[in-house]
Amino acid sequence: MTVSENVLESIGNTPLVRLQRVVPEGSARVLVKLEWANPTGSMKDRMARAAVEAAERDGRLPPGGTVVEYTGGSTGVSLALVCAAKGYRLEIVTSDAFSEEKIRTMQAFGAHVTVIPSDNRKLNEKLFREMIETARRLSARPGHWWVDQLGNVDAAAGYHSLGEEVWEQTGGKVDAFVQSVGTAHSLHGASSALRRHKPGLRVIAVEPSESPVLSGGPTGSHKIEGIGIGFVPPLWHPEEVDEILTGSTEEAVLMCRRLAREEGIFAGTSSGLNVVAALRVAERLGPEATVVTLMVDSGIKYVSTDVYRGEQ
Repeated sequence: MTVSENVLESIGNTPLVRLQRVVPEGSARVLVKLEWANPTGSMKDRMARAAVEAAERDGRLPPGGTVVEYTGGSTGVSLALVCAAKGYRLEIVTSDAFSEEKIRTMQAFGAHVTVIPSDNRKLNEKLFREMIETARRLSARPGHWWVDQLGNVDAAAGYHSLGEEVWEQTGGKVDAFVQSVGTAHSLHGASSALRRHKPGLRVIAVEPSESPVLSGGPTGSHKIEGIGIGFVPPLWHPEEVDEILTGSTEEAVLMCRRLAREEGIFAGTSSGLNVVAALRVAERLGPEATVVTLMVDSGIKYVSTDVYRGEQ
């Protein structure tokens, strides 16, 4: 054990765990990276630190400046942690479609939060566009810097370390990487690091079946927080992906409950969808292969939602 000089140095180096009971016999080994072991309980700590430090280096974020961002919650919480540790003010634009835990956590770190009303907590393109435009207007103020996660070219670099960790932890024995898509930074960042070691790695993107825009389908509404923004993210690179799978909100929720009760793994809905897709890939690849996916964040952020308040 070593002593970190500040909380930001504790980001990363998260555990990798093999699933046992939810994986059918004859399937590949399925490993999940427990990203809730990051300081805010989310993989987004990696991206937030990378984006802020890049803006510091090139002068876009001045000393004593204010960071502005739209977010479904986890990115906002991670930015709030980074800003608190570095001494920046933070303006967040989010919505009541996301869990109350996330909003309260951002405020606890000192962020000022603007909440955009949703249509019965549904996530869709209209809501995301309104959040983005509100953040854009706020960022026009002097001394304000807009993260703009969807268009931020520095964000994916925050996940290179995740890919390197997976390679080291598996001893280079990884055949497929599965990850759900919001901004697409985690998918592209982690897989690019893995492919430097293994060019033949299979990369599988995952999106909500209710809004399968990456698959060429229509935009729609769903309730899987953090992914499926309803339009193709600007930094999506389809040529880097071998396959796109879809799964429903219901499938993601049911898998979250199974993971908690059968594996002791407490995760959010995008993580549940990741496992739904990873099991499909594992079944096809067979018992000699290894599939890796992410537990994006902790289920603690969702205890007030229908995910864990539903049928017991």
